[in-house]
Amino acid sequence: MNVTIDKNSGYCFGVEFAIQMAEDEMDQGGELYCLGDIVHNAMEVERLTKKGLKVINREQLKELRDCKVLIRAHGEPPETYQLALNNNIELVDASCPVVLKLQNRVKSAFDKMEEVEGQIVIYGQEGHAEVVGLTGQTKDKAIVVTKEEDLEKIDFSRPVTLFSQTTKSTKGFYRISALIEEKMKEQKGAEVVNYDYNDSICRQVSNREPQLQKFSKEHDVIVFVSGKKSSNGKALYSVCKAENDKSYFVENELELDPSWFKPSYSVGICGATSTPMWLMENVATFIKNIFAETGTAS
Repeated sequence: MNVTIDKNSGYCFGVEFAIQMAEDEMDQGGELYCLGDIVHNAMEVERLTKKGLKVINREQLKELRDCKVLIRAHGEPPETYQLALNNNIELVDASCPVVLKLQNRVKSAFDKMEEVEGQIVIYGQEGHAEVVGLTGQTKDKAIVVTKEEDLEKIDFSRPVTLFSQTTKSTKGFYRISALIEEKMKEQKGAEVVNYDYNDSICRQVSNREPQLQKFSKEHDVIVFVSGKKSSNGKALYSVCKAENDKSYFVENELELDPSWFKPSYSVGICGATSTPMWLMENVATFIKNIFAETGTAS
């Protein structure tokens, strides 16, 4: 059996940077809190928790004083920074530069939309950490849409500016954008509509789609390794499944089913931007060991 790990899978820059910052801080000693899971991967969160990282939620943050709190790659809304200032909390800010740039763009667009009674629409997952940070730039007035039914929240007679959560599907974004434009034209007839869309999907994410399409075609079986909470993981897994029906989603090697494999198969291992390489290597090793005794794994 041939087992190959996709060289393009694994952490994106933002996640890698946040984890490195957390480990550097913990190596220096002292307590370090993290506002939410540092990455949407339970195995990696468990590893860092054992090293001393304390994961907290927003309610727990309000009770903290005189300590260090890590802001993960997803970014945070303005009120988090104000709370830290009020409570003398030192923030270790690991917000992804791509997300920070998007937050600034959303804030600028929101200010302009306020002048013309327009709407900011964000294509993303309601409640997702990054989306919470983005809507925070709009005083929580932004409309979050995930699927076509959510478009009912939009007033198509008013101006609209659309952005996307950085880890969403490019195909999904352009589909939603086309639907918004179509509905605005229906509302205003043949008039030119006041609509602006911004493809704010991270290119490290969007570029993986064509890479994964090719990778999925090259193997008999695909094992996609990702945390179940990962929005990016769900999107990229769907890319694999569309190309190769023998694609399986697992969180770790314990979820593998030996019946998925045959000695003659070529197996491809890949993952989300929140999947650590060590976890994909564990999965690859486990698969090889299934047939190791017969000498068929390689």
